[in-house]
Amino acid sequence: MIKRSSTAIAAVAAFVLVLSACGVQEEEGPVAIARANWSSGYMQAAIYAELITELGYEVTDPAAATLSPYSFYPALAAGQYDLWANGWFPLHDFYLEGENVTGQAVDLPIEPVGWQVAQGATDGLMIDKATADSLGITSMDGVAANAGAFDHDGDGKADLFGCNVGWGCESAINEQIANESWGSSVEQISGTYDELAAGVVDKVSAGQSALFYAWTPNWTNTVLVDGQNAVWLQSNVNHIRAVANTDFLDRNPDVQRLLEVVAIPLGDIAAQNAKMAAADEYSEADVQADAQAWIAANRAQVDDWLATARAAG
Repeated sequence: MIKRSSTAIAAVAAFVLVLSACGVQEEEGPVAIARANWSSGYMQAAIYAELITELGYEVTDPAAATLSPYSFYPALAAGQYDLWANGWFPLHDFYLEGENVTGQAVDLPIEPVGWQVAQGATDGLMIDKATADSLGITSMDGVAANAGAFDHDGDGKADLFGCNVGWGCESAINEQIANESWGSSVEQISGTYDELAAGVVDKVSAGQSALFYAWTPNWTNTVLVDGQNAVWLQSNVNHIRAVANTDFLDRNPDVQRLLEVVAIPLGDIAAQNAKMAAADEYSEADVQADAQAWIAANRAQVDDWLATARAAG
């Protein structure tokens, strides 16, 4: 597992101490659900919120708490939220370790639950296929040896179009740059991921070289396709899992059981992501409609999940 910097650890620790001082949410209130600030996870968050509502709970709108992992996990540990549907593991393992969140080697009251997408999600680094073929690049060492081909800002380093600040991948890429042999020849360009990815698509379409972070399921995979116009240089298999506050789960065994059994096919998520990316505009109402449509199309399975959860309650 890639370690994060001590500066990041200290910042997160300070944040969770502030949150802890605010007190833990009373369980008499609604179930507080957050969602990740990447659009490829919006539908799943809406599905989970609707299922918990059908279980009989009042639930907050996940869209009202759209957070980076850097912000969410300390808040979850402090009891400010009860769960989200957007955990990526092992990418998010860092946020489950007490010393990285509180500054102390303590067990955090948070845990992944269920297997929304088991061994189906992939993340890593890609380059455009044309450059890979012409220069024979098959690894990041190959990128470092040809850094000039990926240098779009003229500083002599390969530009790696990466992740939003506060995402686990942003920290992971920076740590690789600090520790890997190829790192001194590469710099991460951070920003809003969808905007960065759109720029990569433009570069590849124009026949320019591009080095970029990617993951599946996501809309980018419909236009930057492995083996067609892009290739993986390194990739990791991840599980997408709900993550919840342990105290909340102990008080609500029916919700815990629901989280344990829910699974959403990777293909369904990818199809919704592609639909969202192809639209000129996509509102929160559209995301909610997608979630409702998915539930309706899978009503028999959903009813089985709800029955299983109610039996546990």
